[in-house]
Amino acid sequence: MHFILIFGPQAVGKMTVGQELEKITDLKLFHNHMTIELVEPFFGYGTEAGSRLVQLFRQKIFEEVAKSNLYGLIFTYVWAFDQQEDWDYVEKVCKIFEEKGGTIYFVELEADIGKRLERNTSPLRLEHKPSKRNIDWSENELKKSMEKYRLNSEEGEIIKKNYIKINNSNVRADEVAQMIKVKFQL
Repeated sequence: MHFILIFGPQAVGKMTVGQELEKITDLKLFHNHMTIELVEPFFGYGTEAGSRLVQLFRQKIFEEVAKSNLYGLIFTYVWAFDQQEDWDYVEKVCKIFEEKGGTIYFVELEADIGKRLERNTSPLRLEHKPSKRNIDWSENELKKSMEKYRLNSEEGEIIKKNYIKINNSNVRADEVAQMIKVKFQL
Protein backbone atom coordinates (compact mmCIF):
# COMPACT_ATOMS: atom_id res chain seq x y z
CA MET A 1 0.00 0.00 0.00
CA HIS A 2 1.29 3.41 -0.99
CA PHE A 3 0.03 6.59 0.66
CA ILE A 4 1.00 9.79 -1.13
CA LEU A 5 0.35 13.01 0.76
CA ILE A 6 0.38 16.00 -1.59
CA PHE A 7 0.41 19.21 0.41
CA GLY A 8 0.86 22.91 -0.08
CA PRO A 9 -1.16 26.12 0.07
CA GLN A 10 -4.53 26.66 -1.56
CA ALA A 11 -4.60 26.68 -5.36
CA VAL A 12 -1.03 25.42 -5.66
CA GLY A 13 -2.24 22.54 -7.84
CA LYS A 14 -2.54 19.63 -5.42
CA MET A 15 -5.74 18.19 -6.85
CA THR A 16 -4.66 18.68 -10.47
CA VAL A 17 -1.30 17.01 -9.86
CA GLY A 18 -3.14 14.23 -8.02
CA GLN A 19 -5.46 13.73 -10.98
CA GLU A 20 -2.49 13.47 -13.32
CA LEU A 21 -0.67 11.08 -10.99
CA GLU A 22 -3.79 8.92 -10.80
CA LYS A 23 -3.83 8.70 -14.61
CA ILE A 24 -0.29 7.29 -14.83
CA THR A 25 -0.34 4.97 -11.79
CA ASP A 26 -2.76 2.60 -10.09
CA LEU A 27 -3.20 5.09 -7.25
CA LYS A 28 -6.64 6.47 -6.37
CA LEU A 29 -7.11 10.19 -5.68
CA PHE A 30 -8.89 11.36 -2.55
CA HIS A 31 -8.60 15.15 -2.69
CA ASN A 32 -9.46 17.03 0.48
CA HIS A 33 -12.48 18.76 -1.03
CA MET A 34 -14.27 15.48 -1.67
CA THR A 35 -15.34 15.43 1.97
CA ILE A 36 -15.68 19.20 2.33
CA GLU A 37 -18.10 19.41 -0.60
CA LEU A 38 -20.07 16.44 0.75
CA VAL A 39 -20.65 18.13 4.10
CA GLU A 40 -20.98 21.75 2.92
CA PRO A 41 -24.68 21.64 1.88
CA PHE A 42 -25.61 20.56 5.41
CA PHE A 43 -23.04 22.24 7.65
CA GLY A 44 -20.38 24.76 6.75
CA TYR A 45 -16.90 23.28 6.89
CA GLY A 46 -15.86 25.81 9.53
CA THR A 47 -18.67 24.79 11.86
CA GLU A 48 -18.13 22.29 14.64
CA ALA A 49 -20.48 19.75 13.04
CA GLY A 50 -19.00 20.28 9.58
CA SER A 51 -15.42 19.84 10.76
CA ARG A 52 -16.33 16.77 12.79
CA LEU A 53 -18.06 15.12 9.84
CA VAL A 54 -15.23 15.89 7.41
CA GLN A 55 -12.72 14.37 9.82
CA LEU A 56 -14.92 11.34 10.46
CA PHE A 57 -15.43 10.60 6.75
CA ARG A 58 -11.73 10.99 6.03
CA GLN A 59 -10.75 8.78 8.96
CA LYS A 60 -13.08 5.97 7.88
CA ILE A 61 -11.94 6.16 4.25
CA PHE A 62 -8.29 6.05 5.31
CA GLU A 63 -8.94 3.04 7.55
CA GLU A 64 -10.77 1.12 4.84
CA VAL A 65 -8.22 1.91 2.14
CA ALA A 66 -5.30 1.00 4.44
CA LYS A 67 -6.65 -2.51 4.96
CA SER A 68 -7.73 -2.99 1.34
CA ASN A 69 -5.94 -4.49 -1.62
CA LEU A 70 -5.74 -1.14 -3.41
CA TYR A 71 -2.34 -0.19 -4.80
CA GLY A 72 -2.47 3.10 -2.96
CA LEU A 73 -4.08 6.44 -2.21
CA ILE A 74 -3.22 10.05 -2.98
CA PHE A 75 -4.54 12.55 -0.44
CA THR A 76 -4.28 16.34 -0.71
CA TYR A 77 -3.95 18.59 2.30
CA VAL A 78 -3.27 22.21 3.25
CA TRP A 79 -0.71 21.80 6.04
CA ALA A 80 -0.14 24.76 8.35
CA PHE A 81 3.44 24.18 9.49
CA ASP A 82 3.12 26.60 12.37
CA GLN A 83 0.17 24.69 13.85
CA GLN A 84 1.02 21.66 16.01
CA GLU A 85 -2.44 20.17 15.42
CA ASP A 86 -1.66 19.91 11.69
CA TRP A 87 1.61 18.06 12.42
CA ASP A 88 -0.35 15.77 14.75
CA TYR A 89 -3.02 15.17 12.11
CA VAL A 90 -0.48 14.26 9.44
CA GLU A 91 1.20 11.87 11.88
CA LYS A 92 -2.15 10.30 12.78
CA VAL A 93 -3.12 9.75 9.14
CA CYS A 94 0.27 8.32 8.21
CA LYS A 95 0.12 5.95 11.18
CA ILE A 96 -3.10 4.41 9.81
CA PHE A 97 -1.22 3.31 6.70
CA GLU A 98 2.07 2.48 8.41
CA GLU A 99 0.33 0.14 10.85
CA LYS A 100 -0.95 -1.85 7.86
CA GLY A 101 2.52 -2.00 6.29
CA GLY A 102 2.04 0.95 3.96
CA THR A 103 4.75 3.22 2.62
CA ILE A 104 4.27 6.98 3.01
CA TYR A 105 5.40 9.55 0.43
CA PHE A 106 5.42 13.30 1.04
CA VAL A 107 5.01 15.63 -1.94
CA GLU A 108 5.16 19.35 -1.19
CA LEU A 109 4.10 21.83 -3.84
CA GLU A 110 4.88 25.51 -3.83
CA ALA A 111 4.08 28.25 -6.33
CA ASP A 112 4.18 32.01 -6.38
CA ILE A 113 1.09 33.95 -5.35
CA GLY A 114 0.34 35.21 -8.85
CA LYS A 115 0.17 31.68 -10.23
CA ARG A 116 -1.96 30.52 -7.30
CA LEU A 117 -4.44 33.38 -7.79
CA GLU A 118 -4.66 32.45 -11.45
CA ARG A 119 -5.23 28.77 -10.62
CA ASN A 120 -7.84 29.73 -8.02
CA THR A 121 -10.27 30.56 -10.84
CA SER A 122 -9.48 27.66 -13.17
CA PRO A 123 -12.50 25.80 -14.59
CA LEU A 124 -11.17 22.46 -13.29
CA ARG A 125 -10.88 23.79 -9.73
CA LEU A 126 -14.33 25.33 -9.82
CA GLU A 127 -15.84 22.16 -11.29
CA HIS A 128 -14.54 19.97 -8.47
CA LYS A 129 -14.80 22.50 -5.64
CA PRO A 130 -18.19 24.23 -5.65
CA SER A 131 -17.40 25.96 -2.37
CA LYS A 132 -14.67 27.91 -4.20
CA ARG A 133 -17.02 29.34 -6.84
CA ASN A 134 -17.47 32.55 -4.91
CA ILE A 135 -14.23 33.92 -6.34
CA ASP A 136 -14.05 37.03 -4.15
CA TRP A 137 -14.46 34.96 -0.99
CA SER A 138 -12.06 32.26 -2.19
CA GLU A 139 -9.37 34.75 -3.18
CA ASN A 140 -9.74 36.56 0.13
CA GLU A 141 -9.41 33.27 2.05
CA LEU A 142 -6.30 32.37 0.06
CA LYS A 143 -4.68 35.70 0.91
CA LYS A 144 -5.76 35.66 4.57
CA SER A 145 -4.40 32.18 5.11
CA MET A 146 -1.01 33.30 3.77
CA GLU A 147 -0.92 35.99 6.43
CA LYS A 148 -2.17 33.74 9.21
CA TYR A 149 -0.30 30.46 8.54
CA ARG A 150 2.97 29.19 7.12
CA LEU A 151 1.80 26.84 4.36
CA ASN A 152 5.15 25.66 3.01
CA SER A 153 7.94 24.04 4.97
CA GLU A 154 11.27 25.60 5.70
CA GLU A 155 14.42 23.94 4.42
CA GLY A 156 15.25 20.85 6.45
CA GLU A 157 11.97 20.92 8.36
CA ILE A 158 10.63 17.73 6.80
CA ILE A 159 13.09 14.93 7.37
CA LYS A 160 11.11 12.03 5.93
CA LYS A 161 12.78 9.41 3.77
CA ASN A 162 10.27 9.69 0.91
CA TYR A 163 9.96 13.45 0.44
CA ILE A 164 10.11 15.79 -2.52
CA LYS A 165 9.44 19.53 -2.74
CA ILE A 166 8.52 20.94 -6.13
CA ASN A 167 8.03 24.54 -7.17
CA ASN A 168 5.37 24.07 -9.81
CA SER A 169 4.87 27.74 -10.67
CA ASN A 170 5.94 27.07 -14.25
CA VAL A 171 5.62 23.29 -14.50
CA ARG A 172 2.54 21.55 -15.91
CA ALA A 173 0.65 19.18 -13.63
CA ASP A 174 1.35 16.17 -15.88
CA GLU A 175 5.07 16.91 -15.69
CA VAL A 176 4.95 17.18 -11.90
CA ALA A 177 3.06 13.87 -11.75
CA GLN A 178 5.74 12.23 -13.89
CA MET A 179 8.45 13.61 -11.59
CA ILE A 180 6.67 12.08 -8.58
CA LYS A 181 6.17 8.74 -10.31
CA VAL A 182 9.85 8.51 -11.25
CA LYS A 183 11.17 9.76 -7.89
CA PHE A 184 9.18 7.20 -5.89
CA GLN A 185 9.08 4.45 -8.54
CA LEU A 186 5.29 4.24 -8.44
